[in-house]
Amino acid sequence: MTPSVTELSLLKCLWKQQPLSAREIHERVEEELGWSYSSTRKTLERMLEKGMVAQQTLHGVQVYTAALDKVGTLAAFAHDFGKRVMEMDAPLPVNMFTGSKLVDQRELAELEQLLQDWPADKA
Repeated sequence: MTPSVTELSLLKCLWKQQPLSAREIHERVEEELGWSYSSTRKTLERMLEKGMVAQQTLHGVQVYTAALDKVGTLAAFAHDFGKRVMEMDAPLPVNMFTGSKLVDQRELAELEQLLQDWPADKA
């Protein structure tokens, strides 16, 4: 399952630090998304229903963790972008991701492998 752009924003927040409460997530994405706290809560609820995030209670507060693998999700986005947007049959070059603040060197190598090995029928 590929998340929407706004769902991806919340996942990126969680991949950087988790678990986080809905309020903490909202504070980190508020400027980027420009929406209300209730919109963040509603998006988190939908993501919970879809299995994109997990929820638990920590010190009496509901907190969220990402349930989707970061590298696999980014590979799906990169594959979709290359194929659908750029109309490329070959995988995107991994150097496109060099300098990303979202992935470290190990994750970059894993991302490269996933993109190289992407099945032709997987969309």
